[in-house]
Amino acid sequence: MRILIWHVHGGWMDSFVQGGHQYLLPTTDARDGWGLGRGGRDWPSSAVEVAPGDLADQPLDVVVLQRPEELDEVERLTGRVPGRDLPAIYLEHNTPKSGHVPNSVHPLAGRRDIPIVHVTHFNRLYWDCGTSRTEVIEHGIVDPGLQYTGETATLGLAINEPVRRWRVTGTDLLPRFAQVAPLEVFGIGVEQLPGAVDIAADRLLIGGDVPPGELRRRLPRSRAYLHPFRWTSLGLALLEAMHLGMPVIVLGATEAFRAVPPEAGAVSSDVEELAAMARRLVHEPEEARARGLAAREFALRHYGLQPFLDAWDQLLTDISDVHEAEFLTEGSTP
Repeated sequence: MRILIWHVHGGWMDSFVQGGHQYLLPTTDARDGWGLGRGGRDWPSSAVEVAPGDLADQPLDVVVLQRPEELDEVERLTGRVPGRDLPAIYLEHNTPKSGHVPNSVHPLAGRRDIPIVHVTHFNRLYWDCGTSRTEVIEHGIVDPGLQYTGETATLGLAINEPVRRWRVTGTDLLPRFAQVAPLEVFGIGVEQLPGAVDIAADRLLIGGDVPPGELRRRLPRSRAYLHPFRWTSLGLALLEAMHLGMPVIVLGATEAFRAVPPEAGAVSSDVEELAAMARRLVHEPEEARARGLAAREFALRHYGLQPFLDAWDQLLTDISDVHEAEFLTEGSTP
């Protein structure tokens, strides 16, 4: 199939573009959220950059939407209405962001023409999607291989914009964990942390925003991975850390309890319980290594790449078949 999709979530796209389709990525000179293209990522040649102005002449089989604004943008650029003239799927990466969360109504709630695909069961549970068809296709990770060394007695983290997002990312909890071991933090905007948190300089190591390949080499040098997020769908960095063979210390929120088995480290809403496990792993490198191997085994079994791609192939075929059947029912000729 020829799939129109914007490069919105690089980590998720790393896996999606590994399928057997052609992925058309709108690309502009600005390389912003509406034209990032490949974004310099090492993707297969089937991930093709295309100028937005050329989309009207492109044969398209389906569009995967990720933002409500894309509904109008697709129609503007292609002259085709998603869900009517062009089969469409709406991919929901996020938990509800505002309002009274249990009653948060999804922007596409009630639409019968565009199914909503959630990346976690927690997402589907908390979004009110009305009568819309909903599916869950859980994350699949391109296996980076076992790279854990645990050679430094530090806790590694990957957090984007930790100062702006603050309680969402659990940034306010970092001083407690820095009492256990130095923290090495990677991600966008982490250079702002020293001026925002009360942590001594020798307990806060700023890894910076590094390319994925470098992150996969540097992060697993830490003794354990710390995931203090309060409100996120399910951080891909957590699943990637598990694939790398890292033991994990995870705040027990959203989907975490389902993604991390007890033998992989600790999952708890009790910060002191997590701090105790962090201390234990820092001082017991052999236990840390054993728990990391358990984390990797679980992640490979439950968040492997092929089941993810298979699930998407099935959905894409289903949506295309349904759209064609409805088209023929209306008396048109494809």
